[in-house]
Amino acid sequence: MKKALVLVGIMLLVGVVSGCGSANSSKEVTTSGTAATTTGTATTAPVSKKEVVIGVSMLNISNEFITLIQDGIKARAKELNAKVIINDGQKDPNKQIQQVENFIAQKVDAIILNPIEEEATSPAVEKAKKAGIPIINVNSVTKAEPDAFVGSKDEESAKIAIDYIAERLGKKGNLVMMHGHPGQTAEIKRTEGALAAMKNYPDLKLIAEQTANWDREAALSLMQNWIQANKGKINAVFAQNDEMGMGALKALENAGLKKDIVLISVDAIADALKAVKDGRLDATVFQNANGQGAGAVDAAMKLINKEKVEKEVIIPFELVTKDNVNQYLK
Repeated sequence: MKKALVLVGIMLLVGVVSGCGSANSSKEVTTSGTAATTTGTATTAPVSKKEVVIGVSMLNISNEFITLIQDGIKARAKELNAKVIINDGQKDPNKQIQQVENFIAQKVDAIILNPIEEEATSPAVEKAKKAGIPIINVNSVTKAEPDAFVGSKDEESAKIAIDYIAERLGKKGNLVMMHGHPGQTAEIKRTEGALAAMKNYPDLKLIAEQTANWDREAALSLMQNWIQANKGKINAVFAQNDEMGMGALKALENAGLKKDIVLISVDAIADALKAVKDGRLDATVFQNANGQGAGAVDAAMKLINKEKVEKEVIIPFELVTKDNVNQYLK
């Protein structure tokens, strides 16, 4: 009888120990990069909130201004302890849509989209919204409406540029305009803004316009062609971004014509600011890349946390000339 009681006791003890082990093995413990601590026989680990992950698809990170937006996103995300996964769309709307699909599959908490094209990139926005993932457009817009937009009104930059040219030329002269990537919002709106502004100056004539795809080398080649085709007729150049502005500047300097032609571009990248300071480039229009990137992250975090967010956060453009360029130089 005693042996039977001892055997039952042992079996009960084994069952208790085994039960504790299985309970512990099925329970997940989340840590925040801190090792679990052991005190005696008990094991404890600090529990953290779920890590916020934001997927980011950029237009083209070989473009200096786009890289500055990316830097603003990274810096703000680091301040807010959020993880960002950044993809390069490489000017391909289909690639950008695929990147957003991948973010959806990864179940990121929010998506920041720097759209390549206004219409062709719209399916990316629609897919994110259908999946219930907040999506924020930065710098550029899509036909499909995102949850929020952070950027600047591109038509404003063009108006600033045309007004500057008109003032320098006494409201009379011949203008050429370099377009960005066709179908991309900045190209569309800067073109619209320039043409609308020119209506205020009937003696300011647009004698040539063509895309150089936001690219410095393409702009150099295009400017060389325009110089040959319009000898002595060009009084001013409006390049829709600084990369093209710097290409046009090189062509004008190589031809010995810069002193006779007014040149303005948009974005205020480092090369353009230095050229303005040195008196080579007449002016650029400052676009706050860091503010746009940081603002997009702020909007994403608010949407993730179910907080109220502005549908549009607009950051104004600013004219930069030799008179005020020092305040923009780092």
